[in-house]
Amino acid sequence: MSHHHFILHKPYGYLSQFIYELKRKKKLLGELYDFPEGTMAIGRLDEDSEGLLLLTTDGKVSEQIRSKKVEKEYYVQVDGVITQEAIDVLKDGVEIGFDGEKYRTKKCEARLVHEIPDFGPRGKKIRDERHGPTTWASITVNEGKFRQVRKMTAAVGFPTLRLVRVRIGNVHLGGLQAGGVLEVSDF
Repeated sequence: MSHHHFILHKPYGYLSQFIYELKRKKKLLGELYDFPEGTMAIGRLDEDSEGLLLLTTDGKVSEQIRSKKVEKEYYVQVDGVITQEAIDVLKDGVEIGFDGEKYRTKKCEARLVHEIPDFGPRGKKIRDERHGPTTWASITVNEGKFRQVRKMTAAVGFPTLRLVRVRIGNVHLGGLQAGGVLEVSDF
């Protein structure tokens, strides 16, 4: 059986799933493209997050990519002007809450992003300059706890306003626009 693999730029406001059985109407991935039956998202991005999402019909590939061996890089727009000191603290790991317990994140890569990325407008306006400055940072992790990157930036005093995953392993979001889908032979 031949498998199908896709690179998707998940827009803001979509769930990283194909079925949602609760009563509230939600936007699902199947509304973006006619994916073959059995397609699954590899990992998740929450409804408020955007960016690179890999999809496949091959469960073994999904398991390999979700492993801790594969880096995931996120660009985060934070409230305020993030300091180098905060970036250094992020690199060493911070304490966040996870499953009702305290959890210390593993060491990661983090850096300031000096050029504002061109991701296009978000589906919902964040806010404007009247509310103060914002800055962008890059955070690369090998783990993925629930809302981890958002919790990490909040732990150093700079809450995340916008989160965009830009890389998984050696697969980059590149210029793919929000809602765009690209079928590939493999990852």
